[in-house]
Amino acid sequence: MYLPATVSEIKKLGWDKPDIIFVSGDTYIDSPYIGISLLGKFLTAKGFKVAIIAQPDLSNDKDISIFGEPALFWGVTAGSVDSMVSNYTALKKKRKSDDFTPGGINNLRPDRASLIYTNHIRRYFKDTKPIILGGIEASLRRVAHYDYWSDKLRKSVLLDAKADYLVYGMGEKTVLEIAENLRDGKPINNIRGLCFLSNQPKDGFIELPEWNEINSDKNSFIKMFNIFYRNNDPLISKGLYQKYDNRYVIQNPPQFYLTQKELDEIHSLEFERDVHPFYAKNGKVKALDTIQFSILTHRGCYGECNFCAITVHQGKTIQSRSESSILSEAAEISKHKDFKGIISDVGGPTANMYGFECDKKLEHGSCIKKRCVFPQTCEKLEPDHSKQIDLLKKLRNTKGIRKIFVASGLRYDLIENDRIYGDEYLRELVEHHVSGQLKIAPEHSDSKILSLMGKPEIDSIFSFRDKFNKYSAQAGKNQFLTYYFIAAHPGCTEEDMKKLKNLSSEKLKINPEQIQIFTPTPSTYSTLMYYTETDPFTGEKLFVEKNHSGKEKQKEILTHKTNVFLPGNKKNRNGK
Repeated sequence: MYLPATVSEIKKLGWDKPDIIFVSGDTYIDSPYIGISLLGKFLTAKGFKVAIIAQPDLSNDKDISIFGEPALFWGVTAGSVDSMVSNYTALKKKRKSDDFTPGGINNLRPDRASLIYTNHIRRYFKDTKPIILGGIEASLRRVAHYDYWSDKLRKSVLLDAKADYLVYGMGEKTVLEIAENLRDGKPINNIRGLCFLSNQPKDGFIELPEWNEINSDKNSFIKMFNIFYRNNDPLISKGLYQKYDNRYVIQNPPQFYLTQKELDEIHSLEFERDVHPFYAKNGKVKALDTIQFSILTHRGCYGECNFCAITVHQGKTIQSRSESSILSEAAEISKHKDFKGIISDVGGPTANMYGFECDKKLEHGSCIKKRCVFPQTCEKLEPDHSKQIDLLKKLRNTKGIRKIFVASGLRYDLIENDRIYGDEYLRELVEHHVSGQLKIAPEHSDSKILSLMGKPEIDSIFSFRDKFNKYSAQAGKNQFLTYYFIAAHPGCTEEDMKKLKNLSSEKLKINPEQIQIFTPTPSTYSTLMYYTETDPFTGEKLFVEKNHSGKEKQKEILTHKTNVFLPGNKKNRNGK
């Protein structure tokens, strides 16, 4: 059953009005991969009435007023992707397509959707019920942040959007507590995972450097970000507050992670795994191809790549579902009317982090001054792929399933560091779960750039490649590795890209195709480097390529569009 998205569905359910209305920049796909769907089904299971307004028309009140005002609160999200990332390329060119919009044309998601939707609600509903922001756009913009598209610092989105509250991180527990407290007439300001505005700071919380200070001093902004980043683990983190003129943004401590039992409960909810018919009539939704028959095995990522925001949003502690929960979901998928026997992906932010974690971190929280897999894998973290091997074997023996792919990215260094099960895991992948190509992301080859990215040395990639090729040949399969690289990361010069080009040609024997120009997104260390032109860990100044033509040239060096001289060869790759 879909969550109601039309008046007729509301009437059929016999509702006077919804308790909660979610407004989203995505179309409504009823899938566990979509935030409003997961939260909506979860709240419904807890007895609340939830309705959806997806991609509302902003030219009038027809869409936003369809259900009237909710009984408890509005939930506003830009969607599965930050709206500015969704709408613009790394070179700030408008994207023509949108994978989460019916028909695929990028014409329904506004820039800075969290702000626009909040203002749109307030335009037609004066003094309305609380408006609560959520999703990745709000989560990563909850405190002052650098905004690449305006090339300046912006205040907390709570202030810009004039919303009442903001839920950050993974929101199930927080949103449920909010709904229950509002229903019961109780205050919500002490709920974990919540941000709100106040006229005074909160006792016992950590003060972030105030707006006027960070806006005039980049070193203060670095200090602010360091404090912010270090307070994202629910076991050790304190609340934060930041002053903006005469008001304060209060960030309560992070919400506790879901237990395995709680995570399993959420994924046991029923989903249609399709676009709601009201929106489906407007055209194909490309995102459905990827998520319709995929299975999420876990949350979080302890990779902590400096250019990635997963740590600040999902956390760096892995929360794995039970094997039985995943197998049950696979069995349900096999009964879907459109299922052809192929599971598109079994994984998470990093597929092979499923099923193992650091015991010390689980009990005492994450380390402040040490990372799990950088510069090397920590001795306390013992990579163990045995649970994923067992899971994959059982999944491929599930009735009605012909093929299962692992399409999520992998950490090849973790596979190499698993001395007991690493080779067996790779062989299992190669023989049964690779759709022609396996994605890995070395990102670069230069030690300096890799360090700035928070990525380990590239040395282990060659052993991994050789094993992959050997196991593929033994299985009689023509398969290959797809390597992902980043151009124009802070600190990276054209000379660094030439070195990467030479390594790719001479040692990896490839002509790279998957090259991404670095995009500064809110609340990452790499974005901090981009804005401040400083290494926040050493204080040293960095070269940062900010010219668009310079960024394109760095990418072109890796794609053979410029001349790169290889060592010992007087001719370049173009033969000149």
